[in-house]
Amino acid sequence: MDRIETAIASYESGPAKLREACAGLPADILNRRIGPGEWSIMENAVHLLDSDLASTHRKRRIVAEECPLLVAYDENAFIARLPSERCDLAEVIDLFELNRRFTARWMRTLPAEAFARAGVHTQRGKVTLLEIVEIYANHVDHHLKFVREKRKNLGV
Repeated sequence: MDRIETAIASYESGPAKLREACAGLPADILNRRIGPGEWSIMENAVHLLDSDLASTHRKRRIVAEECPLLVAYDENAFIARLPSERCDLAEVIDLFELNRRFTARWMRTLPAEAFARAGVHTQRGKVTLLEIVEIYANHVDHHLKFVREKRKNLGV
């Protein structure tokens, strides 16, 4: 498997990992924070969806436009001002999965040279399509560490 397909496959596998990490969690645990400034399991899941929707737009702009400006967003403002406690976890994960499936299928139609196309992110600087795919493939694993830690600390 080449680097592009490896990245796409890893990216596409993220929702299954999230679904597995959240399996069997009681509703009262999903919104519980274990400390000040910590995100709940639900907030982590909604953040993964929010960031994924933003990254899908960035990926598509990189392919369609010449070196687009990719504007960062304030993830903590999203958590603070877009409450997630009434979200349905299954719906969040389903939408996350559908977006990733759609995006992975679309990326598999692209020629290899499309993955070398780049945009300029306001925080990261110049990034290629392939780099963004790899970043977001790893993003799930980064947040799953927190989900698993919260499960352990909450005894579930």
